[in-house]
Amino acid sequence: MFDYTSRYYPLATAIWTTADGRQLPYVQRRFLPQPDSLALLTQVSVTEGDRLDLIAARTLGVSEQYWQVCDANPVLNPFDLSGAAAAGRTIRVPMPQTPAPKLG
Repeated sequence: MFDYTSRYYPLATAIWTTADGRQLPYVQRRFLPQPDSLALLTQVSVTEGDRLDLIAARTLGVSEQYWQVCDANPVLNPFDLSGAAAAGRTIRVPMPQTPAPKLG
């Protein structure tokens, strides 16, 4: 259902049966990891104009993995980690957590 680089890839799929008998698949809930439980790759000092995708590209090599930077920092709003509001802030970048693709 999801590419192996997605944060939703390792989640199980469940089936919900409606009152009229239709079966609807859905992805089970993703629980956020505790930021301190993630192995640290580096810390980055945010500059004005930085964006999470640019930070992820510079540090992890893939801009689409910005969600891993979000997971490693104790904020609810990802916009708190970049841009003018975060300039000067130091944020954590974790070791990449991309699982191996499922075979078969």
